[in-house]
Amino acid sequence: MSEQEIIAFERADALVDVPTHYCPGCQHGVVQRLAGELLSEMGLTENTLLVTSIGCSVFLYNYLRVDSVEAPHGRAPAVATGVKRARADKFVLSYQGDGDLASIGMAEIMHCANRGENISIIFVNNTVYGMTGGQMAPTTMIGQKTTTSPAGRNAAKEGMPIRMAEIISQLGGTAFSARVAVNNVKNIRKAKKAMKKAFEVQQKELGFGFIELLATCPTNWRMTPIKANERIEEELIPYFPLGVFKDLTVEAED
Repeated sequence: MSEQEIIAFERADALVDVPTHYCPGCQHGVVQRLAGELLSEMGLTENTLLVTSIGCSVFLYNYLRVDSVEAPHGRAPAVATGVKRARADKFVLSYQGDGDLASIGMAEIMHCANRGENISIIFVNNTVYGMTGGQMAPTTMIGQKTTTSPAGRNAAKEGMPIRMAEIISQLGGTAFSARVAVNNVKNIRKAKKAMKKAFEVQQKELGFGFIELLATCPTNWRMTPIKANERIEEELIPYFPLGVFKDLTVEAED
């Protein structure tokens, strides 16, 4: 085999071989690659029904070779609930951003988790509304400048950034809740392991699986991709600590 024929990376069967539309440095592509790899490795590709909502996250249906349903803004957990109850034999996956899930969709995600719906939710937290122009999100950091907080988020006026993984972990129907990051190789590997757990709780019918991923948005942060990665390490992780906040698979194994 010549040097030109050496395969450095093999595309998972769940991933569609098309160019990405995401901005340079955007980590939606990293998160979606991890999801695609896991669906392939866990043998779930042919049995998955995907639900996407409004925002940059909606375009996941272009990149995963699975059947999908597009939900109205914030309503992906409600739509996913209907999909799972109608087709309990299917693996149901929802993918949402912070403006979508933690703002307009807050009621849907809270009640879905509290009911213990047997679905898996991927939640990408980049602290800003990405697709619609860079407005302040529920997870926007204190002092962070956005199009709707040009002077920076003010805790006295807008409150503190919401920590979703911790909130979800406190609800009775939640089987798994964790926060990870995708800003370096070490964290990406940990993120994949945690995402697998969020998928496994559905397979084991233990309840609601939730995985929050800290990711960059260089365009709306007005940073280079390198600086955006540094921001996750220096600013986001200290406020949004990484870790597993609830894991019923451990109790099930005991």
